[in-house]
Amino acid sequence: MTSLSDFSAISIDGNAVDLSSYDGSVVLVVNTASKCGFTPQLEGLQGLYEKYADRGFTVLGFPCDQFLHQEPGTEEEIAEFCQRNYGVSFPMFAKVDVNGREAHPLFQWLKEQRSGLLGGAIKWNFTKFLLGRDGSVLGRYAPNTEPSKIAGDIEQALDQPA
Repeated sequence: MTSLSDFSAISIDGNAVDLSSYDGSVVLVVNTASKCGFTPQLEGLQGLYEKYADRGFTVLGFPCDQFLHQEPGTEEEIAEFCQRNYGVSFPMFAKVDVNGREAHPLFQWLKEQRSGLLGGAIKWNFTKFLLGRDGSVLGRYAPNTEPSKIAGDIEQALDQPA
């Protein structure tokens, strides 16, 4: 069975990351953008990360420029913006496509596991996927879902064995 550990991605600083390094963790995967109306959610995502990191939780941020060119910067500019404005310390990755032929394999799989209102397609920045300790997809949340509204689901996932 496919799980998060079957994928890899490039970190925002250019290093290859085997996502199996998050085995046993509860993970929230989010496609982010710096110039989006939902960008202030980075603060809430950072808050979740700080609150639950010591219990085995992390957020993985994947910048995406597929929605009205709302992530135009370089990886270096994105990393600086997120850290300076929202104190982001959770792992961020290089820009990816989340829809279409060039969609990152992780997002192809996530969409297969949990389709949204538009079928499998991701409709906007800040779509969130919650993965359990076993790397399976537990839930999908719309862009307008505030990170704090996911806290109960995160706690429930953290209480489950790997």
